[in-house]
Amino acid sequence: MALAGSETMEQEGHGETFIFRAARIAAVVALYWFVSITMVFLNNYLLDNRDLDAPLFVTFYQCVVTVVLCWLMQLLSRWCPGVIDFPSVKVDLKTCREVLPLSVVFICMITFNNLCLKYVGVAFYTIGRSLSTVFNVLLSYIILRQTTSYRALMCCGVILGGFWLGVDQEGLAGSLSWTGVFFGVLASAFVSLNAIYTKKVMPAVDGNIWKLSFYNNINACVLFMPLILVFGEVGRLISFSRLFDMGFWGMMTLGGVFGFAIGYVTGLQIKFTSPLTHNVSGTAKACAQTVIAVVYNASSKSMLWWTSNMMVLVGSSAYTWVKSLEMKNVPRKEPQDSAEEKLLPGEKGNMAV
Repeated sequence: MALAGSETMEQEGHGETFIFRAARIAAVVALYWFVSITMVFLNNYLLDNRDLDAPLFVTFYQCVVTVVLCWLMQLLSRWCPGVIDFPSVKVDLKTCREVLPLSVVFICMITFNNLCLKYVGVAFYTIGRSLSTVFNVLLSYIILRQTTSYRALMCCGVILGGFWLGVDQEGLAGSLSWTGVFFGVLASAFVSLNAIYTKKVMPAVDGNIWKLSFYNNINACVLFMPLILVFGEVGRLISFSRLFDMGFWGMMTLGGVFGFAIGYVTGLQIKFTSPLTHNVSGTAKACAQTVIAVVYNASSKSMLWWTSNMMVLVGSSAYTWVKSLEMKNVPRKEPQDSAEEKLLPGEKGNMAV
């Protein structure tokens, strides 16, 4: 009887642990969805401002906010070491130079990403930015000479089919922006390149993703300045009617805060679930984001348009699943080789940002 009672108590303990763990995972996933979807809609609002056509400045300001938040977080970490854990960050020119190649790729990625969002809107954004997985496969072969299985290639074929069907349906609806599609393709390519260069420069920042974010955004701030001048955005800022409106700067700052927060909640979701679950969650989030955008804008979309979205989402989820199965079947290598593994894809989730 004592043994049976012990087992009952143990089962109840396990039940309480499971309920707590499930609630915690649900909260983390909900937080990721909230931050990610809000960030996309907020960026769309800022970039779609008819009175201010300055996408480079908007992106530059968000990088400035990230740098300031990193600096504030390290101060809070010193004052409240038991509550906040954040690495000490300071400007080191040697590290800035080592991170510079990644920073060039990074500013291309976030700039083209924002330009895609500006021209295609939130509803078509999932389609416009859907080729990241395809570029992962392509670049893994061109740069790393890594081949891809037929099953993974079939998933890429589904994604490509969904992309072209979506472009076709958006064109038939008369709302297609070829400029937005072009920027979306470029953004997808640079997302893949960003994964490669991130892995390469991680040793320069002691493998710490927050240090990398700090140096990356410092470099980005410097690189954006001449671009803002060259593309004439300074004149547009000067003539902007809401330049001294605190509401405008509040929204700009909020956009930067959410841009900083997405790195944290992404890492949090991977920590409490898994890279595979993170990718599945991201796919489901993209689907919900598309539905919200269509409902919010009171748009009417054809069945084939929705089919194109489902093809992209199903193809992306299937690719993640296939790659996770393949990774489980690969024998574990020695620790010294681990830094060379998984530079690209279906591996995006392991990067914590």
